[in-house]
Amino acid sequence: MVEEVKANTDVGGSIGQAGTAVKEGIVGSLKGIGEIEAEIVSLVRQTVSDTLRATGTAANDSLVVVREVVQGALQATEEVGTGLVLSTKNVTKGVVMGVGDVGGDVLTMAHHAVKGTVAGAAEIGADVAVVASRAVQGVIEATQETGGNVGEAATAAASGAVEAASALSQTALRAVTDMLVGMVEGGKAVLGTLIPRSSSTTATASAPSPPAASPEQNV
Repeated sequence: MVEEVKANTDVGGSIGQAGTAVKEGIVGSLKGIGEIEAEIVSLVRQTVSDTLRATGTAANDSLVVVREVVQGALQATEEVGTGLVLSTKNVTKGVVMGVGDVGGDVLTMAHHAVKGTVAGAAEIGADVAVVASRAVQGVIEATQETGGNVGEAATAAASGAVEAASALSQTALRAVTDMLVGMVEGGKAVLGTLIPRSSSTTATASAPSPPAASPEQNV
C-alpha cells in the first residue's frame, strides 16, 4: 500500500513537472518571438531612415528604398523557408516608422509597402490574405505608436493590399477583401472607409435579381 501511494505521488509529480516544462518552454519561446519581432522592426526602421537620410527623401528615392527593403525581407523568408507571416507586420511597421523619422510621405510609402509585400507573397506561394492582414496591422501599429492619423494610414495600407490582390485574380481579391472586412468587424473600423465599398460592390453584383411581380400582385 505504501509503495502504491508512493508510485501515485511520483506519477502526479511527473505530470506536474511536464505541465510546468511545457509552460516554461512556451513562455520562453513567445518571449523569444517578441524579441525577434522587435529586432526586425528596429532593423527595418533604422535601415530605411539611414538610407533616406543619405540619399534624400524625394518620392522616387523613398519608393526605391521601400521596394528594396520589402524585396530583401521576402528573399530572406524564401531562403529560410518560413517566417513570412511573422516578419510581414514588423517589416511594414518598420518601413512606416523609418519613413516617418525623416519626414517622408508615410501614406504613400505604406501603400506601396503593403502592395509590394502582398504581390511578393503571391510569387512565393504564401497565403496572400493572411500576409495582407499582417501587413496592414503593421502600418496601423506604427501609426498608433507615432501619433499619426490611423484612419488615413489604414486606408492607404488596405488600398495597397486590394490593388495588389486585384492584379492577381478575383479569388485573391475576394480572399484579401474578406480578411480585411473581418478586421473591421473585429474592431478596426478605420478600414471601413475602403473595404465595404469593395465588398458591397461584389455583393451587389452577385445578388440575385428580385422576382417579378405576379399578375395578382399587380392588380
